[in-house]
Amino acid sequence: MKKLTKLEFKWICYDIGNSAFILLVSTILPIYFNSLSDAAGVAESDYLSYWSYATSISTIIVALLGPILGTIADYRGNKKKVFLSSALLGALALACFAIPSHWLSFLVLYICAKICYSLSLVFYDSMLVDVTSEDHMDSVSSQGYAFGYIGSCIPFVISLFIILASGLPMHTAMMIAFVLNAVWWIVFTLPLARAYKQKHYIEPERHVIHDTFARLGKTLSSIKKEKKIFLFLLAFFFFIDGVYTIIDLATAYGTSLGLDSTAARSALYPDRRFPCKSAVCQPFQDAGHRETDQDLYPGLFLYRMLCDPA
Repeated sequence: MKKLTKLEFKWICYDIGNSAFILLVSTILPIYFNSLSDAAGVAESDYLSYWSYATSISTIIVALLGPILGTIADYRGNKKKVFLSSALLGALALACFAIPSHWLSFLVLYICAKICYSLSLVFYDSMLVDVTSEDHMDSVSSQGYAFGYIGSCIPFVISLFIILASGLPMHTAMMIAFVLNAVWWIVFTLPLARAYKQKHYIEPERHVIHDTFARLGKTLSSIKKEKKIFLFLLAFFFFIDGVYTIIDLATAYGTSLGLDSTAARSALYPDRRFPCKSAVCQPFQDAGHRETDQDLYPGLFLYRMLCDPA
């Protein structure tokens, strides 16, 4: 396996940082939201519906904003700015999660944080072409995914200790956990933000807004002519939306069924383990001994075997 360059490692660092947010969202946050809604007299079934609506709203907004902001980020010098802005705003929203005392205001803040998190990934993923070579792209990407999930367990375990074993009042413990994960996110964002240089770009145009939408329309129309690209994007849309729906709602669903918080959190642990396999298998793919789909199809099958019974 080819050794990572400093820039490639710094790119991976952001995955380690932002994965702390999604692990918190998929485990602790639904339980905390449940406590807020329960205190306000919201029914258990409504709590799950509201959490689902919030997740759907953030997904729809990102689907609308992502292509537009992504096109703007293609201009020279813009990508780092929009990436850093979305990451820092997401971390700031996370740090403020303990401030709202009403379930609705908390849900609005959660939607904002989720939008910023998801948008940061749009720009982050597009940075990879400036970070590594085409023949090393699969390896760097898979290692970022795997080590991101592994690294996210560190602030998660510390947060669990603070919440369950520190003896602090619940609100105080949650506030510390939110700030801890926000700081973790920011700390692992800074190495990439400092080192990244945008190599692939277009020069700023005179009518930025008009030309941005014109280029976006041209891209969308050209995709329809490329059948393989169109089918890939369509398949990935449904795939990743399904995966994140499971991640976002598994704990909330378990809680609504009457599982205690520990059992509900454990529902996500298998999802934390599977990505580690990509880091183990990738060296063989790079060496030409394995094709990507040899790991893709078994992985999808195992994931279906876990999720379908639920």
